[in-house]
Amino acid sequence: MRAFKSEISNALDRQIAIMERKFPYFDSKFHYHPELELIYIKNGKGKRIIGDKLDTFYSGDIFFIGSDLPHEIINDEEFSKHSTEGLSHAVVAYFNKDVFSDGFYNLRECSKINTLIKKASRGIKVMGKTNKVVAKKINALLNKKDFERIIGLIEILHILSTSDELDYFVCEGYDSKLSDNTADRLTKVFNYVSANFSEDITLEAIAKVANLTPPAFCRMFKQKTKLCFFSYLNEIRISNACKILTESSYNVSEVAFNCGYRTLSNFNKFFKKSTGLSPKAYREKALA
Repeated sequence: MRAFKSEISNALDRQIAIMERKFPYFDSKFHYHPELELIYIKNGKGKRIIGDKLDTFYSGDIFFIGSDLPHEIINDEEFSKHSTEGLSHAVVAYFNKDVFSDGFYNLRECSKINTLIKKASRGIKVMGKTNKVVAKKINALLNKKDFERIIGLIEILHILSTSDELDYFVCEGYDSKLSDNTADRLTKVFNYVSANFSEDITLEAIAKVANLTPPAFCRMFKQKTKLCFFSYLNEIRISNACKILTESSYNVSEVAFNCGYRTLSNFNKFFKKSTGLSPKAYREKALA
C-alpha cells in the first residue's frame, strides 16, 4: 500500500475549507492531495509521518503541509478507536494554491507568501510565539464567513511568511515517490505495536511486519525515529501502564503482565527509568 491521492476541494465543493474535527481518534491514512493543509491540534497526541520524517505531535501543535506532500497522523493508545477517555480535536484549513492568481503571488508585497508556499512542500512546524498567535487566528476562522475567511487566511499566511519560528519536516530535494514504502512500513509497525504491545514481540516478528530483514529493519527504524525499536516498544508499554495504574485496581504484577512484561523486575526497572517513580509511587501520586 502506497500513499493514496485525495482531492479535498472536489469533495467539499469549495476552494477554501475550514473544518473542525472532533473524533475519538484521528483516522488519516497515508495520503496526499493538491490542496495545502494548515492543521492546529487542539487536543491529541501520537505520531505523525510527513514525507519521510516521523516525530511525535502534541496538543497545541500547528503544522503546514504543502501540495502533494504525503502525510499521516497516528494517535497514541488513549486516543483509540474505542476510547471514551480522549477526544482528538483539530481545526484544519484546506486551500488550493491556485485560489490566488499568479498576479497575487508576483506582487512585491506577496513575495514572502510565495516563498512560504514553496517551502511548505517540505512540511512546516510552527513554533514559539508565532504558534500562539496563529492558533488564535486559526480558531477565529471558524467564526468567519465568505470573504472574511479569505482575509483571515491571507493574514495567517502573512504572519507565517514573516516568522523565523518555523521548522521543516523534510530536507530539501525530498522525493515522495522514493519514501512511500518507508512511511507505509512505519505505519504498519505502529499499528501492530498498538494492537499487540501486551504480547511478546520479537525482532524477527516486527521485521516481518515491515517486510524487511531484521538488520534492515533496525537501520530503517533508527534512521526515521531516532530510537531503537525496543526503546519505542517500551515507551508504548510504559505509557499504557501509566493509564492502567490510574484507571484500574489491578495490582502492579497484573499491570506488568497486561503491558507485555513477563518479569516484575524488568517492569519496575523500565517504569522507573521512564517516569522517575516506582509503579506504586506513580499510582499514589496520580490518585492523591
